[in-house]
Amino acid sequence: MKKFIKIGLLILPFISYAQTDSLKQSPLEFTAGIQTNHLWRGLIISDKPMVSAMASLSLNKEKSLKLGVWGGTSISNEADGTHYKEINYFLKYEKNNLSIGVWDLYNSRREAYLGANDIYGYAKSRTKHIIDLRTSYQLPEKFPLKIEADVLLYGSADALYNDNGDYDKNKYSTYVELSYPFIKNSTVNLNGFVGSAFVFNGKEGNYSLYGNGENNFQVVNVGVTASKNITVFNKKLPVSMTTMWNPTSKFARIQIATTLF
Repeated sequence: MKKFIKIGLLILPFISYAQTDSLKQSPLEFTAGIQTNHLWRGLIISDKPMVSAMASLSLNKEKSLKLGVWGGTSISNEADGTHYKEINYFLKYEKNNLSIGVWDLYNSRREAYLGANDIYGYAKSRTKHIIDLRTSYQLPEKFPLKIEADVLLYGSADALYNDNGDYDKNKYSTYVELSYPFIKNSTVNLNGFVGSAFVFNGKEGNYSLYGNGENNFQVVNVGVTASKNITVFNKKLPVSMTTMWNPTSKFARIQIATTLF
């Protein structure tokens, strides 16, 4: 936690918030942030403080179609001596509250458990890549419920293997989440969420990537996120606090995160 605070204080004075009114609009977008841990769909990807960044290129004038990359790395090693490092590529379309995207997820921490230490390796039985189809829809303002449905389409981490240890088929782990802003447009906002998981292909003891393997359908992610803007060096900085419970795996976490720019 101390490392997390120190890095934030070191970075902030060097961030420039220059006026861009006189500059032409760029098709590129770039953001970066820091957070106390990395939580994803009810999973603890890393319990260490981490930094992340995302860059995207708009492929049309409406900026509804984007090609981009997201990356993150923890500040220190995990308890087992491995180090979380991830790089993802994505193509997504967003318009009229609808979002559809295909993500290529590559978490190199898993090289300690799989023998394929190759970012270009896509062999179905050994690849560390996961192809993730992400969809979401935001309902109108009168009832601003957000519905998200994501399906893992490919990757050895979400596969079934036969008795010989050979690749059999993909499980298609699916994650569905409902989220709702209980408090918004206030000094402190509050958003609640609940996420469940299941598979299209699976067998007893080898169900969803997100669950504990005991049942096919499981609730894996329940929580709330409080967010506000704080003033740092006369600039407003968005900060959030997420409290997450995984009822299936019986653990909970708190995450503090901020977007630096």
